[in-house]
Amino acid sequence: MRREPLPLLFSRDVAAIHCVGVAGMGVGPLAIYLAQRGFRVSGEDDGMTEAMRDQLQAERIILTPPGAIPPECELVAYSSAISEKHPAYIAARARGLPLVRRGELLAEVTRDKKLVAICGSHGKTTTTAMLITAVREAGFPAGYVLGGLFNDASIAPARAGSNEWVIAEIDESDGTIDRFSPEITVATNLDWDHPDRYRRLEDIQATFEALFRRTHLASLLNDACALSARIAARPEGKRFLSFGRTGEFRSRIEREHDGLLTLGLNGCFPLASATVRAQGEFNASNATAALAAAHLMGVPLSSSLLADYPGVRRRQTVLHAADGITVLDDYAHHPAEIRALLASLRRRASGGGLLVVFQPHRFSRTAQFKGEFAAALAGADRVYLLDVYGAGEGPISGGTTADLYAELRGRAPSLPVVYTPGHPSAALQSLGLEAKAGDVIAFVGAGDIDQHAHAWVTALAERNKSAERWDDLAVAFIGVVSTATKVKREEPLAEKTTMRVGGAARIYAEPASAEDLGGLLRTAGQQGVPVFVLGRGSNLIVPDEGVDGLVISLNHAAWQTFDVRSDGRVWVGAGLRLKNLCGLAKKAGFAGFEFLEGIPGAVGGALRMNAGAMGGWMFDVVDEVQLMTRGGDLRVLKKAQMHVDYRHCSELDDAIALGALLQPRAAAVSDDIGRQIDTYRDKRQKTQPREPSAGCIFKNPPGNSAGRLIDEAGLKGERVGDAEVSPVHANFIVNVGHATSADIIELVRRVRARVEEVKGVKLEPEVMLYGKKWKDVL
Repeated sequence: MRREPLPLLFSRDVAAIHCVGVAGMGVGPLAIYLAQRGFRVSGEDDGMTEAMRDQLQAERIILTPPGAIPPECELVAYSSAISEKHPAYIAARARGLPLVRRGELLAEVTRDKKLVAICGSHGKTTTTAMLITAVREAGFPAGYVLGGLFNDASIAPARAGSNEWVIAEIDESDGTIDRFSPEITVATNLDWDHPDRYRRLEDIQATFEALFRRTHLASLLNDACALSARIAARPEGKRFLSFGRTGEFRSRIEREHDGLLTLGLNGCFPLASATVRAQGEFNASNATAALAAAHLMGVPLSSSLLADYPGVRRRQTVLHAADGITVLDDYAHHPAEIRALLASLRRRASGGGLLVVFQPHRFSRTAQFKGEFAAALAGADRVYLLDVYGAGEGPISGGTTADLYAELRGRAPSLPVVYTPGHPSAALQSLGLEAKAGDVIAFVGAGDIDQHAHAWVTALAERNKSAERWDDLAVAFIGVVSTATKVKREEPLAEKTTMRVGGAARIYAEPASAEDLGGLLRTAGQQGVPVFVLGRGSNLIVPDEGVDGLVISLNHAAWQTFDVRSDGRVWVGAGLRLKNLCGLAKKAGFAGFEFLEGIPGAVGGALRMNAGAMGGWMFDVVDEVQLMTRGGDLRVLKKAQMHVDYRHCSELDDAIALGALLQPRAAAVSDDIGRQIDTYRDKRQKTQPREPSAGCIFKNPPGNSAGRLIDEAGLKGERVGDAEVSPVHANFIVNVGHATSADIIELVRRVRARVEEVKGVKLEPEVMLYGKKWKDVL
């Protein structure tokens, strides 16, 4: 096919164009259209995707490193998200090359065509894609420029066409909409958006009114849009036609089944029905607009033009539908879009929950509409928030995800909401733990949330594959223990800890004897399974994703013994709670253990950590310890053989304490012991918080107090989610509601950073990050 001569661009001859931001859904398809028209096109983008790369390379578009504008380039087109500090922008200025925005070039290069401009606040990409599908199916050779990618990669997002018509999605966000004078305008619906440019609703209304005045043939408006109706009511001599349930182009859903809509058509339509491969009222409206525009263009209509509509990426795109879980990706980024999307998805989630991961797009939009966003998101069953995708904007007051989080918590206090600033992986880990069969999971937003969605789906598949291995391992562990020993898969750990956070153990066991414990340890060694010991669950934080390993708890009654020996010493099992130890010692008339009252742990943990309080330390009363190595061997060590220091016993780093022989300080009257316990308890209650906690979070630096340093840094009351630095004691982080492990970890990061900044001291955690290492997350 012989190409037409190249049109003049901005009153000058141009043959070579460089496109900056060419991986984007605006610039990328435009670059392909330019190449189709015969221009020599190059482009660059530091966020290139494989899908867009394939489309660009199919048109022989040259991709360059950032700022590497080819020597023959005569014009540079750029995305509105590109700042003046971008290397390509600077290079173009240095060479004296003209710089134009995507919308400006699109308007200029289609000036010699009859343009069908698809605009509006929501649904314009889908409507454009449907109109493109209809003209392609009808064999009507119009050109087109889509603002996205089809789900079917064999369909290019742009084509030059061979007749006088071109279909293009145009955008009001950057003001370039003022450059267009279409033959036909389709306004899907009109809402106030882009408050950085349009300060008032009247401003955006004036922009669309001006576009309709410049439209030559007709403007198609949504009959359900109040603002469109207000504009159409003004007597300005322009031709307005409406589409929808009551418009000149009328439609209604007659049937919805198997992913298909059957629309009954009436009014100006020359046919009675149409089949559309899509779902929901919103898509019915989009299809009606597309078919109405096709009719005005002179396209011969048939009922099957949209029966094989392939859909557009990131428009309710199903990424995963297996194991009872459906995962979708959608571009919705305005409150009205999110409200409509969730209403549509709610029907699919009838057998489970509707879980929404939302990434706000632009700080200005978030600031202006955070109340509306919160109201829309309240339609979900659980919400996971990611940081704002700035799209070239810097943060502004009231426009951060933290502000949206606060708004959402205030509007829907019972709605579970997860947000960890700066750490999207933490929110997605929580999603992985909470998703279950029957759930519909929607990743929503216009930024790079689709990349998070694909990564999460990949991780889900890997997790499902891993689950099969853990099932086999559980069978192996059950085979080496007696029936008295409990072995479970995916046992929740949060309620077994004093902080009340965290996920499940892949395998959990409560051995009933030393023999069973030895069997578990030897099997774990043979299979390469990490082993973690869980006592009372104090002084540790379980990650939200749980623990990949075998968690052993000495919770069986066999490990909770308190036996008085004839020589006055006391044998205590590792599973005995310290509170119970104090009570039994008081009853037996043994003094010296009172300081342990109130420490929320068991004997095994107190030995491993050399627990201390009120001036006393666990090894002050220890005579000898029985332990089992990770290889399953029993050993008994005298206190003198062990290396004990502050909050640490070296011999128990790689071994499990089974019990200890304790030496009471002296015999005493039970009432006297009781009074000392009451004194310690009263002091503890006055100086330590009552909310769930893991105990002191940080070790005391040499010669200093971690709590005092945190207090002096002004951090009492500092919160992330429901994790809070206690106002009572600054070295405690407490769970004031529904905190997550991610909340706590983020708060630990903030406290460490602030104390180092203000006091010059780097605090080290005292609590254990169970199943992980602090150095990997701090």
